[in-house]
Amino acid sequence: MTTETARPTPGQWLEGARPRTLPAAAAPVVAASGLAAFDGGLSPVRALLALVVALALQVGVNYANDYSDGIRGTDAVRVGPLRLVGSGVAEPGAVKRAAFACFGLAGLAGLALVVLTGQWWLLAVGVACVVAAWYYTGGKRPYGYRGLGEVFVFVFFGLVAVCGTYYVQAGRVSVAALLTGVWVGALACALLVANNLRDLDGDRAVGKATLATRLGDRGTRIFYVSLVRGAALVVVVVALLTTSWALLGLAGLVVAVPASRRVLEGAVGRDLVPVLKATGLAELVAAVAFALGLALVAAGVL
Repeated sequence: MTTETARPTPGQWLEGARPRTLPAAAAPVVAASGLAAFDGGLSPVRALLALVVALALQVGVNYANDYSDGIRGTDAVRVGPLRLVGSGVAEPGAVKRAAFACFGLAGLAGLALVVLTGQWWLLAVGVACVVAAWYYTGGKRPYGYRGLGEVFVFVFFGLVAVCGTYYVQAGRVSVAALLTGVWVGALACALLVANNLRDLDGDRAVGKATLATRLGDRGTRIFYVSLVRGAALVVVVVALLTTSWALLGLAGLVVAVPASRRVLEGAVGRDLVPVLKATGLAELVAAVAFALGLALVAAGVL
């Protein structure tokens, strides 16, 4: 391998980190912190540490996927963003080290949270997150290649991220927090579903059995829209349990309406890139608006 391919530019490292996926990491922390504020348990320091954990894990997952897919050759045909290993821009070992450096950063922030809360069992949760992140596409039998990627995203970027962030601040897990994890996880899943719909033909060609390849084109489109609509319904339920101002979260789901229409109209390949952008934005806007409504009520402004 040439020196040039062994040393990607900072811009290529950034693109390989896939910054457009970061809303899926930030959204659960923001939503859970808003709920913690409503319940009188907001801790800015702990919320910030939880955000570092979430963002570092997300980037680590992205680099780990880049490495694992690259060495398997499943990134040979892509219409999405740059893959460092698959394109030959970076050596596999360098990308693998970058992934574990991110996992290490997440671990340090997580350890700080454990020390602050005194809840040492949370270490097991952190280990589970890293193991799940690596074996999504890593190892001999990656579960992402068996149609289980959406399960991972729903559990770890929905339930675990929201309930974990809420717990380290409020010291408990409420029904509202659990349901918030459901709607945030559903939107995170929708982002992955849109990604896999875009890569459907390429994944089939290399034998990557994502949920999209199992559901087929039409089934995947219906699943995407169902996730978005289901998330909206759960936001309403959470509002009934907390305050009507939590319905501000639906503002984010309005952003997903054009994306849903594009999916149902049969957009494929690069035409689905705007859907990915809109879905990530919808999740982040929904979380921010939801948290803002709850926080303003807690502050007595509303």
